[in-house]
Amino acid sequence: MPQNTHIKKPATDSFAEASAEAKAHSEQLKTQIVQAIEHSEGKISFANYMNLALYAPGLGYYSAGLKKFGRQGDFITAPEISPLFSQCLAIQCNHIMQQSGQQILLEIGAGSGIMAIDMMLELERHNSLPEQYLILELSAELIDRQQSAIKARLPHLYERFTWLNRLPEKPFKGIIIANELLDAMPVHLLKLQAGKVSERFVALDPQQNFIWQDDAPSDVRLEKIAADIQTQHQTLDTLNDMPQRAYITEVNLLAMDWLKSIADILQAGAVLLVDYGYTAKEYYHPQRYMGTLMCHYQHHRHDDPFYLPGMQDITSHVNFSQVAQTAIEAGMKVCGFTTQAHFLMAGGLVELTRDLDPDDVLQFTETARQIKMLTLPEEMGELFKVILLAKGKPLSLPAFQFQDFSHRL
Repeated sequence: MPQNTHIKKPATDSFAEASAEAKAHSEQLKTQIVQAIEHSEGKISFANYMNLALYAPGLGYYSAGLKKFGRQGDFITAPEISPLFSQCLAIQCNHIMQQSGQQILLEIGAGSGIMAIDMMLELERHNSLPEQYLILELSAELIDRQQSAIKARLPHLYERFTWLNRLPEKPFKGIIIANELLDAMPVHLLKLQAGKVSERFVALDPQQNFIWQDDAPSDVRLEKIAADIQTQHQTLDTLNDMPQRAYITEVNLLAMDWLKSIADILQAGAVLLVDYGYTAKEYYHPQRYMGTLMCHYQHHRHDDPFYLPGMQDITSHVNFSQVAQTAIEAGMKVCGFTTQAHFLMAGGLVELTRDLDPDDVLQFTETARQIKMLTLPEEMGELFKVILLAKGKPLSLPAFQFQDFSHRL
């Protein structure tokens, strides 16, 4: 096959030049990652690289005190788009509390704290406040922001909040919620080509720049998942227009371990997860040969995880089939799975907006804009999914009764 002589410039070439401070910060982290590679026989897994890039103490993207959330950060999450998102979550948590009898909420990774605030306001409106609202947060900077925001907006409820730096001791009874948590967990990268399976590691070139290095998978679970992917590809071979092309994908082993830890501590209650992703059939489709790994830098999306480590977010989409399978194997039940649009529309959005005054043009227009961002297929409506897991009493929530896609998992 003739070589393509046109070299596509990286998307990052079009970015404004980073400040001297940003470059110095990134160089500090790069030095630490280089040392980790040199101390690990010349390569580390991408999961290890991603963990350092995001969570290295004082230097990683999520642990360095950078402004990440909202319009001034690198991305905007649903709770920051509109309080309607959190209000709908609160309504469903109210249903769970009524059905299960559990009165403790645990939010994992609370970001700016806005979701906790809006949920508690909505639960207060329904006269159904939980006994406690726990927040598991590892970032000291985010804890400060959350506490300041809650003191400012919910001073009368502040005593109900408790911050944790690890999962509660078992047995835990309550409702665990997380929005865009799993996508930020470090992932391993698999490479499948011409029947050969390898893992993509991060190594160094002679100038100590980060490069890819392929080698045997570092975990037996990766080999099993690779075999499952190959089986799926064989059944869909007619859709794969270039069967010899390298196929790259992500595997979130940490999410599997995390779910097992949740199942271990949860004696009774529910887990409600919101994130962007696919079922396994969609996730590992042959035509998704570049995987789902994505980076966010100052509202720019690109695919270079080696660009300014520590200054950009790195994420991958969630494999909800893997979430469901891991949860079931760990003793939990899947009680619902649907898109964010269906979850919100069936879960209280219509009722929450019924009394909007169309004559108040500014409020009406702004609320309509927020709803479009949360529910339209080309925005967050289809890509984002909601899954409900439970232990103890089976749960049935209105938000999943319009369209429940659990059978697709």
